[in-house]
Amino acid sequence: MQDQNLQPGSGQSVRSDLAVRALSALVMAPLALVAAWWGGWAFALLLTLSACAMSWELAGLLLGGASLSRSAGLALTAIIAIFLTTSGSPSLALAAGLIGLALEAARCLMRGWPVRPAFLAYPYLVLPLIALVWLRADPVLGREATLWILAVVWAIDICAYFSGRLIGGPKLAPRISPKKTWAGLIGGMVGAAIVGAVTAMLLGQGSVWALALVSASLALVEQAGDFVESGWKRRAGVKDASNLIPGHGGMLDRVDGLVAASLAATLIGLLHGGLHPASGALIWP
Repeated sequence: MQDQNLQPGSGQSVRSDLAVRALSALVMAPLALVAAWWGGWAFALLLTLSACAMSWELAGLLLGGASLSRSAGLALTAIIAIFLTTSGSPSLALAAGLIGLALEAARCLMRGWPVRPAFLAYPYLVLPLIALVWLRADPVLGREATLWILAVVWAIDICAYFSGRLIGGPKLAPRISPKKTWAGLIGGMVGAAIVGAVTAMLLGQGSVWALALVSASLALVEQAGDFVESGWKRRAGVKDASNLIPGHGGMLDRVDGLVAASLAATLIGLLHGGLHPASGALIWP
């Protein structure tokens, strides 16, 4: 997520930026919704394409440069993890992620490169991909849970953007992301809570208030995911992870919040629902 909860302001450049962002979202959102609706290999294909772009960008931010040689190992590990999880073997996908990380760490040691970035990049990319595929593959409410997490993240982004612009106020973490405000965070939490409440009512199961609270808490996780990527960009001295998406920057700039929120939602679902993370995340007493 880019710096969306901005302080108040106006002008031609702001309106132009918002128009470009809206047009890009109108192209990307239907693709994500269709893939999430169909699930299976359609969803896996979308995640594979996203993983390749994210691997390139993570290589630029963390692994010494955006190049095929630096991003190929990460991309291949992510693709294998997606394939194995889609095939019904998330445990093997986790093992593949560990093997990919170990091979990358060994290569870094042999070439005298820093090892720490690999231990950041591989879990950051691979674990959320496994989580998303696992969540969608759940035969009990997998589709509904995936659409819910997408709607929650989009609601956070939209409500944070407009509440931050309209209200402004104190900065959230100016050293990491100087344009984020507390008003934007609160607005995002409200938007997420509304999505959670509506989802519970549409499902006709579980507590409306409980899912609203869980959804609102994901706004905090999503913001943390944004701060992580913002910190990496700041250290790399770049504004965006890439220029892949007009008005949004790179793929990481668009999905940094989804990366964190989807992993958190799946973990919550597993802890609450056992082997059915979708119903565990959605249905609360």
